[in-house]
Amino acid sequence: MPDFVGVEVQDGIAILTLTRAEAANALSIQMLHEINDALETIQYDRSIRVVIVTGDGEKAFCAGADLKERKGMSEEEVRKTVALIGKTVSHFEHLAQPVIAAINGVAFGGGLELALACDIRMASDTAKLGLTEAALGIIPGAGGTQRLPRLIGVGKAKELIYTARRLSANDALAYGIVEHVVAPQELLTKAKALATEMAKNAPLSLVQAKTAIHHGMQTDIATGLQIESLAYNRLLYTEDRLEGLKAFQEKRSPIYSGK
Repeated sequence: MPDFVGVEVQDGIAILTLTRAEAANALSIQMLHEINDALETIQYDRSIRVVIVTGDGEKAFCAGADLKERKGMSEEEVRKTVALIGKTVSHFEHLAQPVIAAINGVAFGGGLELALACDIRMASDTAKLGLTEAALGIIPGAGGTQRLPRLIGVGKAKELIYTARRLSANDALAYGIVEHVVAPQELLTKAKALATEMAKNAPLSLVQAKTAIHHGMQTDIATGLQIESLAYNRLLYTEDRLEGLKAFQEKRSPIYSGK
């Protein structure tokens, strides 16, 4: 059984919980491997339509790299670990299903980078967020210098990265880093409600919409429109598209199978 990651699946929604609360859910090597194993299983489980990632307790979502563990590493081990963190963060981005980050507490450094790789971010109003690496003599190394500017704009991202500023949840909302701020006791309930709203739609539509948006945002609009067209065409002959049309004609809710 994994020690630092829990996965619970209900009604097509997988909740992945980081359970290393005693270390502020810092990303140790074992925890990174456990996260990747869990995501590998989720990726190929057709019953899972939406994913929520959160931290155990109310203090920490994820405090980033495990700096205590890093102290005892050789330079080569550090490089390998940094690469593993980057790969793990990207694994969230590349999941077929939409991913909601339910940020229940501090999300600093790699913890915020993990949330930035998710599709939607919802934070508890007691959460604190920041790319704090410059204060430690490094820079964000798991996508933060690339994903944050794409999300909130270059100037704002530079200011936050250069200052290593720690933001309240409401400041993060004002910057556009998170989409929702809710009371701590409502965080998972609201995240599940949003996930349910998504999960009722055709699963293959969610997959192709995510693909089109993700790849389209990396290129010019003409190429992006071609990507959208390809993604759209993949849905034309699916059983779910026919079910959607039939349900509309029969004035009932569609029953999607993900085929």
